[in-house]
Amino acid sequence: MFILKRQDVEISSIQHPKRDQQVPILHYQGQTFRLISVFKASQEEEARGLWRELTDNRGKACVLLEEPDRYSVWGKVRIEQLDGDTGSHGKTGIFVQASVFLLQAVYLDIEDFLGSRQAALFEKDIAEVMRHKQFPKTSSPEAVKHLLNQDPLDAANLPPWQENHVIICLQELHRLGKTYFGNANFAHPVVDRLQEMGEGERSLFISWLNQSPMSKLWQ
Repeated sequence: MFILKRQDVEISSIQHPKRDQQVPILHYQGQTFRLISVFKASQEEEARGLWRELTDNRGKACVLLEEPDRYSVWGKVRIEQLDGDTGSHGKTGIFVQASVFLLQAVYLDIEDFLGSRQAALFEKDIAEVMRHKQFPKTSSPEAVKHLLNQDPLDAANLPPWQENHVIICLQELHRLGKTYFGNANFAHPVVDRLQEMGEGERSLFISWLNQSPMSKLWQ
């Protein structure tokens, strides 16, 4: 919708109505926009990719703000809708949340289609991967069991993974899913598995996924 410079807009912050935090708000020509994601100055293509995904493919009113040291993407919002818009955790947290949604979806599919015995074996296989790769906070069988059953929307309880953990998780999840199902159909389309995520967060993850080596595995 808009590509703007810092001098074109006014940025302030308001108290979130349901969380103990300040929320950045961008004002432009009488409209308000909520911060979706921030990118480094070297990540211009990623920023433009997310902006185009939201505006061209999803028809959302968004601002791409160009500053000397960063780019940021903002989505139009009414202040009273703030509590229902995109979440508050950072970009890596969004990737972790999406990977947990995908992990749980594959686990439930195995349980539904192959039975509880196969689901229990899958749980052991995932736990072994996370133990071997030393995933923080999820390297024990008990922690993996909790991960498979927790609410991914509860951002405060997501494991403190980094982007490399997300990549390993998605690679190993695809490998195991293909072994259990005998094909890769379970991995398509990804967006159907992420319907509970906020739209801006889901779009950010899909944009990142499409530019990553996993784009050929998860589509």
